[in-house]
Amino acid sequence: MVTRDVHMIMDETAMRRALTRIAHEILEKNKGVENCMLVGIRTRGIYIARRIAERIHEIEQTPIAVEEIDVTCYRDDVVNRSDDKRQTKPLPVQGRKLILCDDVLYTGRTVRAAMDALMDLGRPQMIQLAVLVDRGHRELPIRPDYVGKNVPTSKAEEIQVSLDEVDGTDRVVIAQTRGSAQ
Repeated sequence: MVTRDVHMIMDETAMRRALTRIAHEILEKNKGVENCMLVGIRTRGIYIARRIAERIHEIEQTPIAVEEIDVTCYRDDVVNRSDDKRQTKPLPVQGRKLILCDDVLYTGRTVRAAMDALMDLGRPQMIQLAVLVDRGHRELPIRPDYVGKNVPTSKAEEIQVSLDEVDGTDRVVIAQTRGSAQ
């Protein structure tokens, strides 16, 4: 029998505070948002990027560009690449400071795929990484610049981010599977 223990680690208020802190850190590190662009990794990363952009606008009364990137065809676990459809939407990345946004950082492979996709579009001045949750277990030498919450996990655990825009609620839970299927 398999059971899943689920514990909430961030509610709506905690998520809002974490994203506000990230927005302040981005502003401080970059001395504003001139020449900066937030790039959200599809699916939940784009919503994280939009929320950070809203916070930045509230703080600075300055808009920041937000774009979305699909890294599906850049992943190293895609089996059939014969019909490879790389990022086709041109993004103005040349010479800009890009802040790549995602919900959970785990092995680093999605971020690597996103950086490959961005580099195919031009040569940014810099790429920074903002994540809502960093759960550890990196397989690649990738480290976030901005983190909403560090959550040490085991490989048997899963971080599940729910966003109002996709799931109808804002929360982050950690789920652990107990037992085994027979």
